[in-house]
Amino acid sequence: MPARFFGSIMEPGAHIRCGVKTLPNIVLVGFMGTGKTTVGRLLAARLGMEFVDADDVIVAREGRAISDIFASSGEPYFRAVERKVVSGLAARRGLVVAAGGGVVLNQANLDDLGRDGFVVCLTAEPATVLSRVQQDTSRPLLAGDDKLSRITALLEKRRPLYDAVPRRVATDSLKPEEIAGRIESQYRTFLSGRGSRGEA
Repeated sequence: MPARFFGSIMEPGAHIRCGVKTLPNIVLVGFMGTGKTTVGRLLAARLGMEFVDADDVIVAREGRAISDIFASSGEPYFRAVERKVVSGLAARRGLVVAAGGGVVLNQANLDDLGRDGFVVCLTAEPATVLSRVQQDTSRPLLAGDDKLSRITALLEKRRPLYDAVPRRVATDSLKPEEIAGRIESQYRTFLSGRGSRGEA
């Protein structure tokens, strides 16, 4: 592999100039309010990659808000649509993908995203999540009062699934730029290792 490839991928903050659209996707998973969309946008800008929010793709495909999908069609329907969207995104390359918080509920999603992607799970404690989403009325799973209890219960239920993702970043005490920087560094190292084994 050309030396300039390694030079470009190992320079923090520099766009990956060689074949961006052929690179493995960076996929951010994790509970709501852990910063997937914010960090994903920062990563895409830093690396010169395309950012895609999986929930936005679902909204565009359905022509209605996620809260409306849950209310009128139910969560099983939403998860089926999500499964199709994830499958499509996993087949592409050169993306930074912010996946929905429940994407881990279907192992097939993680299998697809991780087959050739760099998957990172962002984590946060319930109080941190609440501070970030308490004013957000678009999240159907947090409808009603006592949001902290709902967050805690749902997070505990999903925690084993999030913990099963090998790469994790705790976001509670980090700024989005710091999180993006850590993931960028890991990704560049990941690319360098693939290149050294001849895996483009």
